[in-house]
Amino acid sequence: MPLDLSHHLGAVQRTLTSREQDGTTLRVLTATRTYATDIDDLWDALTNGERIPRWFLPISGDLRVGGHFQFQGNAGGEILACEPPQRVRVTWGMQGQVSWVTVTLTAETAERTRLTLEHEAAVPDEFWTQYGPGAVGVGWEGGLLGLALHVAGDASVTPETAMAWMMSDEGRRFYTLSSEAWGEASIAAGTDATAARAAAARTTAFYTGVPPA
Repeated sequence: MPLDLSHHLGAVQRTLTSREQDGTTLRVLTATRTYATDIDDLWDALTNGERIPRWFLPISGDLRVGGHFQFQGNAGGEILACEPPQRVRVTWGMQGQVSWVTVTLTAETAERTRLTLEHEAAVPDEFWTQYGPGAVGVGWEGGLLGLALHVAGDASVTPETAMAWMMSDEGRRFYTLSSEAWGEASIAAGTDATAARAAAARTTAFYTGVPPA
């Protein structure tokens, strides 16, 4: 059954801010989505080493504060804080760059939980100009989609089928629309509209393999 892309894309709120840390400007990307499950179940899906591979990637390491983790073929880092069932903060190391990711859960009702993901990074200006926030935001949005399908018991897309889905018409459409949405978030944060949309087009091309028109 095809996914309701409008629902999944519309369920995410995207914002961009910045802050200073030790004289360095960090760009802060925030993605927020509410899930139809209770806070304990969502926390378990996020932190249980047996469940994480069911919606994201295989993970190894010492999953406790001070421990190090590694996602297969992707990022790794140190667990800086773990406050069940509300907050986890980690370093996020990838391609020689270290950033910080914080996930916070808030119970909206007994059966609905809001997830807020913040990714803080010192992004080189030339990279930001070329790709904008979508370079990171689109990837996270794929993870948020996988989590939504997992907690709903929907096997439309699984980690095992994700790569093939990304290259399907539906997957390309999802990543195209996500990239465009992050472009609009960049405009809302003050980026020149033409530059933000050009960066979004380059991000789309990266994720879909289709060159910009």
